[in-house]
Amino acid sequence: MSYNPDTYYLRSEVSNSDLTTLKNLLHPRIQFGDREAAFRFGSLVDAIITEPSRVNYYRFTVDDEQYTEDEFRHAQEMQGALRSEAMHDQFLFAVLSNADTQKVMVNPRQQFEYGSFPFFLATRCKWDWWLPKEKVGVNFGGDLKTTFATTQKEFDEAIDFFDWDRSRAWYMDIANSDRDFIYAISKKNNRVFKHFIRRGDATYERGRAKYEELAFQYWCLNLTV
Repeated sequence: MSYNPDTYYLRSEVSNSDLTTLKNLLHPRIQFGDREAAFRFGSLVDAIITEPSRVNYYRFTVDDEQYTEDEFRHAQEMQGALRSEAMHDQFLFAVLSNADTQKVMVNPRQQFEYGSFPFFLATRCKWDWWLPKEKVGVNFGGDLKTTFATTQKEFDEAIDFFDWDRSRAWYMDIANSDRDFIYAISKKNNRVFKHFIRRGDATYERGRAKYEELAFQYWCLNLTV
């Protein structure tokens, strides 16, 4: 694993990634493609767009993670596609212009309820984009994804398949925000897809149901450790 000077990943609070790890242990399923390679490339695109200070364009590295020139070229093409989309998407333009990036939030005692049973966990999240109330009048944020989807329908299906709905509900509830969004860039054709979420809509409710079950299982497992 590459060195990341950010200590976020060393923190002890429960993250959405921890829930994913638990789900993969409890409910393993066939892995399609190279998950590690996809995560690695996604990290490159994330860094170029939201954390450029970590990127060395001459050595093709992010921190000390080495990439190839082709990987960098591909990632920059995707960055260009997002910028082009922002030229006729006013909301995306506002996000790229005004959002805080890689914003960490922690709730030391978040309350949950599963099957009418209340419990607490210390939780954390790290936003790709966070729009504070001082800038836009209301607190909300969103996520940047890379995807193999080539159509909006495939992207919408990926939200459920990869549990991106769970991550968005998790983030919204840590921040106590009522709105959220995902922008995704296709690794296949550079198309940009978007999905907007509001508290109480189908995406949020599905994601919250997913995380409540896993959070309860995580809490139960830690009782026995």
